[in-house]
Amino acid sequence: QVQLVESGGGLVQAGGSLRLSCAASGLVFARYGMGWFRQAPGKEREFVAAISWSGGDTNYADSVKGRFTISRDNAKNTVFLQMNSLKPEDTAVYYCAAGYLGTISSRPNQYPYWGQGTQVTVSS
Repeated sequence: QVQLVESGGGLVQAGGSLRLSCAASGLVFARYGMGWFRQAPGKEREFVAAISWSGGDTNYADSVKGRFTISRDNAKNTVFLQMNSLKPEDTAVYYCAAGYLGTISSRPNQYPYWGQGTQVTVSS
């Protein structure tokens, strides 16, 4: 069974950094595109970033471009999200997701597998 387990969330001051990790099991990790999404209270889940199966292609939401970096280590079945210059509006539960055919789509319905999420809180 597929499992995606996020870690690395926490409380940080505005301007600070966090690095999220997502460890995958139960799937051939290198065949899947991986994405990060987030959901703030009272808001819909939104796309943050995605990376292709090889890591050669990435996709970012405009709101995080230049501040967040997605990467992956296929040998360790892990995808990362380095978040710098964090803002209070980045506060949300962050989810990683695995998508078929190495997708880097921003659409949640392209990702059949999801983790449980990790909370990121940015204080002003």
